[in-house]
Amino acid sequence: MHLFYTPDIHSEEAVLPEEEARHCVRVMRLKVGDEVMLTDGQGSFYDATLTIVSPKQCVASIRERLPQLPQWRGNLHIAVAPTKNFDRMEWLAEKLTEIGIDALTFLLCRHSERKTVNDGRIEKLVVAAMKQSLKARLPELHTLTSFETFVTQPFTGLKLIAHCNDADDKLRLAEVIRPEGIPTRILIGPEGDFAPEEVALALTNGYTPITLGETRLRTETAALTAGIAYHILTRP
Repeated sequence: MHLFYTPDIHSEEAVLPEEEARHCVRVMRLKVGDEVMLTDGQGSFYDATLTIVSPKQCVASIRERLPQLPQWRGNLHIAVAPTKNFDRMEWLAEKLTEIGIDALTFLLCRHSERKTVNDGRIEKLVVAAMKQSLKARLPELHTLTSFETFVTQPFTGLKLIAHCNDADDKLRLAEVIRPEGIPTRILIGPEGDFAPEEVALALTNGYTPITLGETRLRTETAALTAGIAYHILTRP
């Protein structure tokens, strides 16, 4: 069954976004009467039938809404400083979506080597990864945000910062992630790590310092490790 991302779904019909319509017609060669599966990116699939088909507009009649059961407990938000080679961040966004994540923010830190992000490119990759992994929930994507702005935002839940600075008070993820799952934010620093002042600011704002192991990891590896560990520790 072909799956299309259609954020604007009404009770009886849905209009596919133009890019999805082009894919439907020019790549999949679908026609009026063909059955398709839609997702709103908000947690539901929809069993539907195409009623209008053209490269610029495809309309589907909704037969049934099929809510997808939660695949992980809690709510995971990873905030990561983008690497100089942005291909690694594109790969990360794709893999985190496949595994499962609720929100992704790119951080502008003191040691950041990249200070711009192509939001549109990331969104396309995340949508494709959501469909490929047969998920009905699209992660929230937040534009590049300064570290100070992010860590001082009000947030009720578990706040964690992974850093490489020498410290004896860092905990392992298994010591802080709760099996029942609660809203969680995990900060991952740039290739030069967080500045000591940034770590201090995070701690002042209620963040708990954590370690991801004895090995020093690349930025994207650390973020993916954190995401995988969260899933293992909160698996339903």
